[in-house]
Amino acid sequence: MSVACGVGCVAILVCSRWVWKRCTYVGSDDSATWPPANPDEFELVPRVCRLILAVYEPDLCHPKFPPSGGYRLNPDWLVKRVTYEQTLGHAPPYIIYVDHDHREIVVAIRGLNLAKESDYELLLDNQLGMQMYDGGYVHHGLWKSAIWLLDEESETLKRLWIENGSNYDLVFAGHSLGSGVASISAVIVVNHGDQLGGVPRSKVRCYAVAPARCMSLNLAVKYADVIHSIILQDDFLPRTPTPLEDIFKSIFCLPCLLFAVCLRNTFIPEGRKLRDPRRLYAPGRMYHIVERKFCRCGRYPPEVRTAIPVDGRFEHIVLSCNVTSDHGIIWIEREAEKALQIMRESNAETITTAPNIQKIERLRSIEKEHKDALERAVRLNIPHAVTSQDVENPDSNRQDEESRPSQEEKSADVVLNDKARPRNPKTKWDEVIKKLMKRDESGKLRLNRETNDPT
Repeated sequence: MSVACGVGCVAILVCSRWVWKRCTYVGSDDSATWPPANPDEFELVPRVCRLILAVYEPDLCHPKFPPSGGYRLNPDWLVKRVTYEQTLGHAPPYIIYVDHDHREIVVAIRGLNLAKESDYELLLDNQLGMQMYDGGYVHHGLWKSAIWLLDEESETLKRLWIENGSNYDLVFAGHSLGSGVASISAVIVVNHGDQLGGVPRSKVRCYAVAPARCMSLNLAVKYADVIHSIILQDDFLPRTPTPLEDIFKSIFCLPCLLFAVCLRNTFIPEGRKLRDPRRLYAPGRMYHIVERKFCRCGRYPPEVRTAIPVDGRFEHIVLSCNVTSDHGIIWIEREAEKALQIMRESNAETITTAPNIQKIERLRSIEKEHKDALERAVRLNIPHAVTSQDVENPDSNRQDEESRPSQEEKSADVVLNDKARPRNPKTKWDEVIKKLMKRDESGKLRLNRETNDPT
């Protein structure tokens, strides 16, 4: 009897400890050890948020719902606006904008529309381990949407890139659903910049606002120098490890789902999560906007922390009444603008060296952080993790892997000269990425033998 009572007391204590940890866990705990962001690297975030908000406006010359301070855009620089009627459900609406002041070509994609069935179909078009790309996994529906977008707009982007001297930055930006499309589009363009007139990796950037979990951990870390994820405090979407398609299947029972996810993931070891190559994560470098504190009411002056986390990459859902409101693009734009102003004021007060020296030192530290994250992923045995040398010289590695199985194809290509080859007026991106897809398929067979449990 005494033994049973002792076991019951221990179980109660364990459960009480778990409940206490879950109830006291706040969003700022995820980035408690991260260093603060620099205003120069964060400067583009509020501007990108305004560009995404501009997708919702039918006429930028006469906006109906402008953010505080207006959109601060030049309507004459808007190259193209694409609506749901034009995308036919293949992608969310988007705009193409050329910012001549900042020398950027921006593709801004809007977020999920709860009234559009096509958006749900896009999210539900996925299964665990369904789509491989570049040695990792991506969300199948978002990947197809990115391919469609590049099929439609590659010629436009190539023309804009060449017309502007081939030295503008190519920026993909998206919110929520659009963040996944933008992230995967950026990854594809990084690997095939020659199809857009020779855009180098250093000129491609992506800003995923309230990012969806759209790619495996090895890809999320590999492209952290290109993709930047912006998360406001307790936003639920980049946190929940439940696949997007399962979330929206249970959208009408979201509180029950979140509680079940919290309970289940509490008992899954961290190592088991990291070893699953099909588990999807929020992509790239993280910028966490923190504006609330534990057991304190109201919002505080926001601060921005940044890092490239590998383990503990926003794996905890926060039990907060703000998990859905923090997902809104309006709130993110507002708090990002406040945070940027605070960083600028603080930086102006404490500056002691020349700004150009500070920028060079910050660029070096960013490069070092990326290399450290890649090395940590290798040390943790993340499936298909790559080293910094692989990221810097991807072409040599691909040629080594593809040379043997593609000898027949190469010999056949030698016979056909440029005049004999059929030329398509439009780039077919599903054909362009076939080489990476072939390499992925060969690795998929080995992968299935090594992994038996999807979680």
